[in-house]
Amino acid sequence: MQKLRSPSLLLLFCCCLSGSQANRVYVHPFYLFAADNVSCETLQTQTSKSLETLPVATLDNEVQTPDSRDPSDQDGLRQNITQRTAVLAGLSDALGLRMYQALSSAQSSINTLLSPVNTFGSLITFYMGASKKTARSYQLLLGLNRHTDGADCVSLVDGHKVLRTLQSINSLVDDGPKDEIDTQVWAFAPQDARLSEDFIKGTQDFSDTSFIRGVDFSRPQKAEVLLNTFVEKTSEGRVKRLFSDLSSSTNLLFISSISFKGNWKTAFQPEKTTLQAFHVDEATIVMVPMMTHTGQYQYFNDKKLQCTVVKLALSKRSYMLLVVPHEGASLDDIGAKLNIDVISDWHRDLKEGLLELSLPKFSMSSVNELHDLLTKIDPEVETELLGSRAEFDRLTTTKPFTVDKVFNKVLFEMSEEGSETQNTSPDAGVPLKLSINRPFFFSVTEGNSNAILLLGRVSNPAL
Repeated sequence: MQKLRSPSLLLLFCCCLSGSQANRVYVHPFYLFAADNVSCETLQTQTSKSLETLPVATLDNEVQTPDSRDPSDQDGLRQNITQRTAVLAGLSDALGLRMYQALSSAQSSINTLLSPVNTFGSLITFYMGASKKTARSYQLLLGLNRHTDGADCVSLVDGHKVLRTLQSINSLVDDGPKDEIDTQVWAFAPQDARLSEDFIKGTQDFSDTSFIRGVDFSRPQKAEVLLNTFVEKTSEGRVKRLFSDLSSSTNLLFISSISFKGNWKTAFQPEKTTLQAFHVDEATIVMVPMMTHTGQYQYFNDKKLQCTVVKLALSKRSYMLLVVPHEGASLDDIGAKLNIDVISDWHRDLKEGLLELSLPKFSMSSVNELHDLLTKIDPEVETELLGSRAEFDRLTTTKPFTVDKVFNKVLFEMSEEGSETQNTSPDAGVPLKLSINRPFFFSVTEGNSNAILLLGRVSNPAL
C-alpha cells in the first residue's frame, strides 16, 4: 500500500504559503475536508449506519432531461478563493502531473490531453461508494489520508466537500461570457439496481448536469446502441461511441466530460496567420496555420531543463503555460521532470519582455479510460481502486458490484480572438522571436488557486 502514497504532500506546504495564502497557517489536507465528528474507523467492521439508496430511472432516449437537483446545494459553489481551494488545487495538480507523465511516456509520439480536476473528481465520486478498506486506498493516492491513522483503521474525509470545492474552481473560470467550462457526468447501472444517495449526490456535486440511468444489459448489443445514442444526444454531439463489447454481467459504466472553450486576453492578429512548418520529429514536417502576435509576454529561458516557458493570459480568470524545448532538447526528458516544484520555480522566474510569438492554431479532444490510466501509473493502484480488490459497499446493496468502464472525456478549444487588442508602440524595441514550431507541453490553469484544469502535449497540431 505504500505505493499509493502521493509523493507531493510535502509540497503542499509551499502551495499554502504562496500568493493570497501567504498569511495562512498550514493545515493538513485531511482536516480541511474531514467529515463531521471524525474518528478512526476499524477496517474490519461494517459501517454503523444503513446505506440509503435510491432507485435508478430507466434509460429512455426520448427523455433527455438531466437529473433534478436541489438549487440550494449550488449556492456555495461560487465562492471566494479559500485555503480549501488552494490546498485541493495542489493535490489535484500533483496527481495530474503524475498521470500526464504516465500517459505521455506510453504515447510520446501522439497528442496527449487530460484534465486533473476532472479525473480527481471521478476518483472522489467512486471513493464515496467504496468500502472503508478501498476508501483508505483512495485517500492515500489522492493525498487526503490522515497521517495519524493506524494500519487497521481509517478516518474518512467528506467527499461532498471535495467535489464542491473542485466545482467551485471551475465556476471561478466560468464566471463570465468569455471562458467557458462545461462538465457532465453519466452513470449506467442495471435497471433494477439501487444506488446510494451519496454516490448520486456526488455526481451532481461534480458536474453541471448529470444523468443516472438504469439499463437492461441482458441484450448487450442493444444496450450498447441505446447508451451511445443517449450520451451523444445529451452531450450535444461532443461525446460519441464510447461503449463497445458490453456484457450481460455489466454492473456500472461511468463517463465524466469536461469541455473548455477559451479566449485569449490579447487577440492574435488574423492577418498574420500563415501556413508554416511544424517539426513533428527529425524526419516529419507538417504545414499548419501559425498565429502570430507581437506584444509583452511573461517568459523564462530555463537553461537547466533546456526549454522556454511562456505565460499567456486568457480572457477571464485563467492562463496558459507553454513549454517548448530548445533546439535539440527532448520534450520527453522535460516531461519526466515536471512536478509542482518545477512549475513553481518557472512562475517565480518569469520576466516580462517583448516577444513576437508564433503559435499553432489547435484544438484537441481525448478520451482516457481510468482503469487503463491507473494501470499506467501502477497496476497495484488500479487493482486496489477499481480492479479485482476494490470493494464498493457504500455504492449499492448489490454484491459483488464492479465498476466496469470509467471514461474521462476532455475537449479543448481556443479562439483566435481576444477580449483586448494590444498595440505595440514603435519605440518598444526589437522583439525576441519565438516560434512554437516543434512538439510542446501546455497547461490551462485557474489563476487564483493555480488549479491545473488541462494538461496537454501537442506532438502534431495537424491531427
